[in-house]
Amino acid sequence: MRVVLPGHLCVLADVDGELTLPAIAPVTIGSVLDAVEEAYPVLRGAIRDHDAGARRPYVRYFACEQDFSLDPPGTRLPEPVADGREPFLIVGAIAGG
Repeated sequence: MRVVLPGHLCVLADVDGELTLPAIAPVTIGSVLDAVEEAYPVLRGAIRDHDAGARRPYVRYFACEQDFSLDPPGTRLPEPVADGREPFLIVGAIAGG
């Protein structure tokens, strides 16, 4: 399974941008985030809230050109993400005006 992080989380986790993690069946939003936080404990609380597990503001999730940001953690991800052909993208959203 492949996961791409935004720049500020790459710096925090001291990685180059794309993580390769073992797939955990079923591959859901929650299982991917669990795997990321297990492999990189420094990211706990940076992507989702420590207690409630809710997505942090200004963090978005994409897979196969679809926005999964508002989907529940149990949402299964597309097969190309599950088998590593496509990455799961964690994106730092930009706000302002």
